[in-house]
Formats: sequence, C-alpha cells, structure tokens
Amino acid sequence: MFIDRAKIIVVSGAGGDGMVSFRREKYVPRGGPSGGDGGRGGSVIIRADGSLNTLINFRRHRKFAAKAGANGGAKEMFGKNGEDVYVDVPLGTMVYDDRTGELLADMTQN
Repeated sequence: MFIDRAKIIVVSGAGGDGMVSFRREKYVPRGGPSGGDGGRGGSVIIRADGSLNTLINFRRHRKFAAKAGANGGAKEMFGKNGEDVYVDVPLGTMVYDDRTGELLADMTQN
C-alpha cells in the first residue's frame, strides 16, 4: 500500500517551572535569591530520510509529543531539559500548516 498524504499532530514540550527561593544563612544577611530556572521543553523535529519511500508509518502513529522540562530547585538547581522527538519522513515530503495552508518545509535533502 502506498500512502502519499498524512495528517499528524505535533505537540512541543512545556518548559519547567522556576523555583522561588532565597538564601538563608546565619552569616549572610539578606542573602538574595537562589532559585533555579525550569528546564526547556522538548521540540518536535521533522527530518528527511533517504531510506524511506512512503508515509505508511503515519497510518497508526499520528501524534508526536515531546517531553516537558523539569522544574527548577532551590540552591540554583536548574531543571533538566525535555527530550526532543524526531519524525522521519521520505525525501520529497512537503510539510504544511493545517490551519493556514502555509508551506513550512520541502524536505529535499537528508
């Protein structure tokens, strides 16, 4: 079976929340902030693969969601970044935005 058109849903990962924390030490008056930033959310990346020749993989797997970033912690501990998700498509695939109909990418090279 040859499939030449597929509609998929992509969701990027949400960034982690930062931590509100202040230094409280005996000999450091008004120590200042010490909270860490939240991690960056993951991205969904579409990449062309020359070994593929059909979109049959999207027949059952249509939603691609990246992981969220971890929250920050006290003592300037930054949250871990979310993992990226890669979606492999065959060469010659054209990626469109479903809402606007705008051509986002023409995948012509690996």
